[in-house]
Amino acid sequence: MKIRPLSIDGAWEITPVQHGDPRGLFMEWYRFDHLAEAVGHPLRLAQGNLSVSARGVVRGIHFADVPPSQAKYVTCVRGAVVDVVVDLRVGSPTFGRHELIRLDDVDRRAVYLSEGLGHGFCALTDDATLNYLCSETYAPTREHAIHPLDPDLAIDWPADEPQLSAKDAAAPSLAESLAAGALPDYEECKNYYASLNHG
Repeated sequence: MKIRPLSIDGAWEITPVQHGDPRGLFMEWYRFDHLAEAVGHPLRLAQGNLSVSARGVVRGIHFADVPPSQAKYVTCVRGAVVDVVVDLRVGSPTFGRHELIRLDDVDRRAVYLSEGLGHGFCALTDDATLNYLCSETYAPTREHAIHPLDPDLAIDWPADEPQLSAKDAAAPSLAESLAAGALPDYEECKNYYASLNHG
């Protein structure tokens, strides 16, 4: 597999090597050793999630308190999505920036997001199915969201009329979350990454 760092520190794109013949194909879609070499520490597997979305559904932008937050390894096993990584870490050189990555069942890429980064996606097809590997279990009191249509984020979602959950539609803006002190701190995130690297 090829592991490429994205423009936001702490996020990587993983492209597997697919081996196919008339019978079908085989690939390694996750390798803890290769990922650990790129990231600096193994991904602690605490929870696996599966998400199925109709075309035009937008989910996110979700993040969790650091520590421990929740690192995510995300891949699309059916259909296609545009996956979004948002830097929500106050003090980061790329704070407020985002990057779009297409995940689909053709190239079968994955995205790894470190703790403290925001995550969302838009389904490009019906029944778009994502698999997540997560470093921590879901903790409702530590989970937060930023409104995905916040003009300050300026995400060009590929949907004429994005469909949001009631929770995401009611989420605060980036500015509101910043003013409330609800966003992760970049230095705290870096210190947490370092503790994982030496743990």
